[in-house]
Amino acid sequence: MPPRISPATGHYVTVDVGDVRYKVFYLENGTGQPLVCQHTAGCHNHQYRGLLEDEEVTRNYRVIAYDLPRHGKSDPPENSEWWKEEYRLTADHYSAFIVALCDELELEQPIFMGSSFGGNVALQLALRYPDRFAAVIPVEAADYSPGFYLDWWQHPHANAAQVCASGVWDLMAPQSPETDRWKTWFYYSQGSEAFKGDLYFYSVDHDLRDKLDQIDADRCPVFMLTGEYDYLTTPEDGRRTAGRIKNAEFLEMKEIGHFPMSENYPVFRKYLLQALESLSARRAKT
Repeated sequence: MPPRISPATGHYVTVDVGDVRYKVFYLENGTGQPLVCQHTAGCHNHQYRGLLEDEEVTRNYRVIAYDLPRHGKSDPPENSEWWKEEYRLTADHYSAFIVALCDELELEQPIFMGSSFGGNVALQLALRYPDRFAAVIPVEAADYSPGFYLDWWQHPHANAAQVCASGVWDLMAPQSPETDRWKTWFYYSQGSEAFKGDLYFYSVDHDLRDKLDQIDADRCPVFMLTGEYDYLTTPEDGRRTAGRIKNAEFLEMKEIGHFPMSENYPVFRKYLLQALESLSARRAKT
């Protein structure tokens, strides 16, 4: 049983990206190698609560799970009239923000892990900032994920909160515990305002089909994880993507879907531990 009072602690940090300032909320627990965790589109760091309370992982890793600006407890920009323009997340801004956050927290050679649009940005980081990260773990990621940037996510005739939440329901595996599937549904009912803008990065701006050969997994190790029930970025997509990255690794996760860390953490942790052990062994050889 997890402790009655969680060992995870929350903090705010001010992060500047260019001329724009953000107040960013993050949860952390553990000591050792930093493991920075990005939630899925339209969601927040609640998804990593199981990982944050995992004593086996936090003995060796400082787990940091943040809320992207406009998500969870992180506000929109502090010093801009953000409400006057449509939110569209881009690869340039997304990757620059993550590096700025890691710099502000003074993290030395962190491992970055993200799921879905967070997994896609992990690939972007390996391409753009290979010397800033010890490794990346793209979860439910691919070189290209078209078709999910849709206007009806926020149509005025639709209940945006329920559309966003129910739209991700069948991306979870039927074997995942019902209570955790409903928790994941609930998380998405809270994040509808940012969901569409996140999907702009996921399905429009992110496209590494012609750049995968520029990622060197000897320089920045890449270990990809994909659930067998993910129909957006399928295991075939993940395997194909990893196969085009020099010395990248890929592992298909059985009986799990697109939100592994929140829909069934006990299953996900087995695969995550394999990835961390593999990355640790690679570092020991260098």
